[in-house]
Amino acid sequence: MRKFWVAGGIGVGLCLSFLALLVVGTYSAAAGLAGGLGGGGNAVGLAKGAVPAKYQPLVQKWGTLCPALNPALLAAQLYQESGWNPTIVSPAKAQGIAQFIPGTWESHGIDGNGDGKRDVWDPQDAIPSAASYDCELAKYVKNVPGDQSGNMLAAYNAGAYAVIKYGGVPPYPETQNYVKIIRTLEKSFARPTTRVAPSQQAAGAIYYAQQKLGTPYLWGGEGTAAQGGRFDCSGLTQAAYASVGIQLPRVANDQYNAGPHPSRGELLPGDLVFFSDDLTNSRAIHHVGLYVGGGYMINAPYTGAVIRFDKIDAPDYFGATRVTKDGAAALPTFKPGT
Repeated sequence: MRKFWVAGGIGVGLCLSFLALLVVGTYSAAAGLAGGLGGGGNAVGLAKGAVPAKYQPLVQKWGTLCPALNPALLAAQLYQESGWNPTIVSPAKAQGIAQFIPGTWESHGIDGNGDGKRDVWDPQDAIPSAASYDCELAKYVKNVPGDQSGNMLAAYNAGAYAVIKYGGVPPYPETQNYVKIIRTLEKSFARPTTRVAPSQQAAGAIYYAQQKLGTPYLWGGEGTAAQGGRFDCSGLTQAAYASVGIQLPRVANDQYNAGPHPSRGELLPGDLVFFSDDLTNSRAIHHVGLYVGGGYMINAPYTGAVIRFDKIDAPDYFGATRVTKDGAAALPTFKPGT
């Protein structure tokens, strides 16, 4: 289990005063920031480590196959479908990392790596096939008014005929929700090109976490009465954001996808900060804390410790997420392997 540098010499009362100044000052300075990805585009880069390193070259390459697609959008689809699990089979018998059903694979699977086989279980074939299928659909609906990426996703979910019939995303709740989910997740996989807007719920999440300072750590803890109100790292961040109406996943590496990713120099109070065993792979994240400003976070560090302030600067610092309500709501509810 990793160790942390303790904020030595800072009493809890002084820390809370320091925290209040940080929150007020930082949000005043950030009041005019704007965020968001703003539409598709092949030039979109991928956020650091958001796509596992072994798949990133494939996603970056095939995500530029047609104008309606970009690498972050392709990554969002793959994550939503399989969570990067190449061996998963869904209850509907969809297979592999791109979740092709057998009939669709038979018609649209391609030999992406040129080895003479079309293998739905091989990401080297399945990821190019997903991009190819997206772009086929984009061609069918290219003359439909509106956002070409949104229309492509709608065709993926409801069929090209429905998109053509309704002149855009059809009025089916499932299809509209699917388009919203993928476009929201796209922001989490894209490397931001502008400053990321501050979170409106951050101060409330920090307030919750600071009330837990001094509480003993518990592996698997979610703060229940039966657990004596104790938490582990992701249990604390989940509860902090639940207190302001945002439901995060339980596991730290899934919480990473709950919004866009500010750089180290753009951190604001309320951002989640992550630590990973592999700095190229968000799926290897093993710890999360709640940033409070000045290089410090509130976190539940490890067995034998208490919830406390720690510095975030450590060799395994991975990155940060600015949690949004839409970002959290877009995360898959079906977890591969469960």
